[in-house]
Amino acid sequence: MIPEIVKESGFTISASVSLLVGILVLFIIEKFIHWRHCHSQSEDHVHPFVFTNLFGDGLHNFIDGLIIGASYLASVPIGIATTVAVILHEIPQEIGDFGVLIHGGFSKSKALFFNFFSAVTAVLGAVVALVVSSSIENITMFLIPFAAGGFIYIAGSDLIPELHKEVKIKNSLLQLLFFVLGLIVMYSLLFLE
Repeated sequence: MIPEIVKESGFTISASVSLLVGILVLFIIEKFIHWRHCHSQSEDHVHPFVFTNLFGDGLHNFIDGLIIGASYLASVPIGIATTVAVILHEIPQEIGDFGVLIHGGFSKSKALFFNFFSAVTAVLGAVVALVVSSSIENITMFLIPFAAGGFIYIAGSDLIPELHKEVKIKNSLLQLLFFVLGLIVMYSLLFLE
């Protein structure tokens, strides 16, 4: 995404600020999500973290939709690469969210319904990105670096620290292999242009 915006308009101050705003917004969202939690160990009520998780997941999915929409505005190959990246991180996340909702007190059917409902906000985000782009000239000059900043934040604050928790050599080598394969996939998507 960053090379695409640099190719289109150069690495301007506004692109840099948009990238940093993307990092900052996701930092604020994550701080807000982790701000409130329940200390009660009772199993007979729905814990407040369930609603915080749903709100955060819905907002996260909405931003994913914005990112996907903005990526397709830049170019179809960038859109495809972004969609694949979002899908690959969303599948395990949504499975985890389902477990969080059940652990927090929801029934399986209620957890499935609300988890699906929060996922649909991604479609809304994509529609908003496409609609806003038609009415605000050059919105992609903000959305693409913003989206890149969001991905940088997620990778730096959530994904890489999780990878460092693994200390077994075999698993660490597998992580490295998949990390390199991911880089190769991203590089090969450049040839779709």
